[in-house]
Amino acid sequence: MGGTARADADEARRVAALRDLAVLDTPPEERFDRVTRLAQQLFDVQMAFVSLVDTDRLFLKSRQGTAARETPREGMFCAAAIQQPGTMVVRDATRDPRFTAAPFVTGAPHIRFYAGRPLATAGGERVGTLCLMDRRPREFTAEDEALLSDLAGWVEKELSADAELGRAAEVQRGLLPTAAPDVPGWDLAGACLPAHGVGGDFYDWQAAPGRLLLTLADVMDRGLGAAIIAATVRSVLRGVGRHEDVGEALALAERVLEPDLDRAGAFVTAFHAALDPATGVLRYSDAGHGLAVVRTADGTLRRLSAQGPPLGVVVGEPRVAGEVTLAPGDVLAVVSDGVLERGDRALDPEDVLAAPLGAATSAADAVARVLAAAGPATDRSDDLTVVVLRRENG
Repeated sequence: MGGTARADADEARRVAALRDLAVLDTPPEERFDRVTRLAQQLFDVQMAFVSLVDTDRLFLKSRQGTAARETPREGMFCAAAIQQPGTMVVRDATRDPRFTAAPFVTGAPHIRFYAGRPLATAGGERVGTLCLMDRRPREFTAEDEALLSDLAGWVEKELSADAELGRAAEVQRGLLPTAAPDVPGWDLAGACLPAHGVGGDFYDWQAAPGRLLLTLADVMDRGLGAAIIAATVRSVLRGVGRHEDVGEALALAERVLEPDLDRAGAFVTAFHAALDPATGVLRYSDAGHGLAVVRTADGTLRRLSAQGPPLGVVVGEPRVAGEVTLAPGDVLAVVSDGVLERGDRALDPEDVLAAPLGAATSAADAVARVLAAAGPATDRSDDLTVVVLRRENG
């Protein structure tokens, strides 16, 4: 491969790594802004940025000293800085042949000093810089370079965390059901919207001989740790649920999960049910969840109460099961507590679900209405999860 072709391939990999971070064109974030504020103060410079180098522009993820969100890439300091592994220092741009004729040096904002430490991904691709700029020529000592490298390492850790969460979110989405089983006479839909990319909520369903199994669970934690526990709970319940009564399945799952829950200091609320599609009988066991509601065809609402503590609280106690018969036109809705949060208070599920369930024309429509009433997941601190099962008329 020739030099030009190799350079083109390297640039393509670098830009792909930048795009994989999914931070281009995102709003400012305090976790990056605190680094650039600190850099501006420590080095007593007029400008400090987290600059991400795209194909033809620099996107300023964090900026101090300018209102611009992006600039053209061509001829810019940061575009040159990512070509080398270490810090690039320009003490006086009017004396550096690379930049003496640059518009940002000869004209506004008349930059004279630049120091930029490349930001690398876990794979080593240099995607941007943590940089300092000033309208005055400056010296930059070895101690200054070491400090800037430390601050850049802080930014790299934040970018790496984003990438890890992105991969985890992709895996978690892949564990959710893609389509409901085709069960004649029944309409089923669900959705899970994590508040922070990944979360501790999940729902699941699977068809078994003569039964339709439904689960909604909520790990009492947030973020990546909660997501790992949620995936474990799902896997265990999938393994035992097909062969056990719903109460026995939760009890067995709790015994299997006890070491993991104990080490993590976590517990899990869960609603686990088995439907006989022929009769409409739904057997369910509720471990501390208590957020299931049945709306009958005549509009009556009935809340299915919790029957025991969450998984991981009192291990070894028997798990009981209840029964409810869903007649034609009846709807079962199970939600996570994030759906009910309004500021610092939680609403009753019957109050929140009455209008969406009453107006819905299908299970998918009911899910959409419940989520719309709860508000965007991005504006909330907890995950939003809904499962709706509807027995069709006729």
